[in-house]
Amino acid sequence: MAHDLLVPNGPDVDVVEQAVQAEDLGYDSVWLGELWGGDPFTRLAAAATATDSIELGTAIVNVYSRTPAVLAMSAASLDSLSDGRFTLGVGVSTKQAIENIHGQDFDRPVRRAHETIDVVRRLLDGDERVTYDGELLEVSGVPPLDVDVPVYHAALGKANRRVVARLCDGWIPHNVPFPDLEDAFAYVAEIADDAGRDPDDITVAPYVPAVVDEDGEAARDALRGHVAYYVGSGEGYERAVGDRFPDGASAVAEAWRDGDRETARSHVTDEMLAALGVAGTPDEARRQFRTLLDGTPVDRPMVTLPSNASADQHERTIWELAPERFD
Repeated sequence: MAHDLLVPNGPDVDVVEQAVQAEDLGYDSVWLGELWGGDPFTRLAAAATATDSIELGTAIVNVYSRTPAVLAMSAASLDSLSDGRFTLGVGVSTKQAIENIHGQDFDRPVRRAHETIDVVRRLLDGDERVTYDGELLEVSGVPPLDVDVPVYHAALGKANRRVVARLCDGWIPHNVPFPDLEDAFAYVAEIADDAGRDPDDITVAPYVPAVVDEDGEAARDALRGHVAYYVGSGEGYERAVGDRFPDGASAVAEAWRDGDRETARSHVTDEMLAALGVAGTPDEARRQFRTLLDGTPVDRPMVTLPSNASADQHERTIWELAPERFD
């Protein structure tokens, strides 16, 4: 099993330093997301020139703010710069992010994901010039780039998981409770099989939100803030958590939408934390990490540093959950 690291992409984060440290600590890959503050392709390009072997990926970039051609060119450029170490992770993001930040309609997200991924894959490694006449996207006579870049998709609901099953090399679930991952992936596997694909060829790479602190309660408080933010700001995340914790997810989301962040965090129970991430002292966190993944279809867990955790907590988490600490 791979052991990966997803670091915050804020303006105060030294991504190159984090990537070098992750490589030194034995992590298999380092990933960057995006919301606002740092462009992941630019920062991963800098990380590529400063590292030798660690893989690099986006987790995730959205399918609205860049055309398929821009995504394909960016992926191909990073793949070349890193000598084949890049994976493109995409997703639909949230209505709030797409409409408030990018000024675009959050229209037909699953269809947008399907067509974008389909076009990107053809542009990256198609056998002939790409012509595509979709419901949302059109491309005419574009030569492929002849590069083999894996494409992962962050899908939650069944419709979006069908996109993973039919088109993608990997699945990035976020806020799907870990006890539910086996059933969630079974649906992906069923659709993949129907489409003539081998489900074993689809890598399962979930976020594992993690906070390590000598003060275990401080770590759990930070993880509560992370869970509350996502459940409160995205309906897809609320539904994913609500499948296992319907009352809790509704209470968190309602308080968050009312602007009561503290109450929202208080509705994130210990049971929710245990199903959604890792938080505690170093020994507690490593034990939780093992337990959380046991019996799941996970191939490459992404240790995910919540942006609301402190810099000291980030540093401690990277160190204490490094692969060598599990030997």
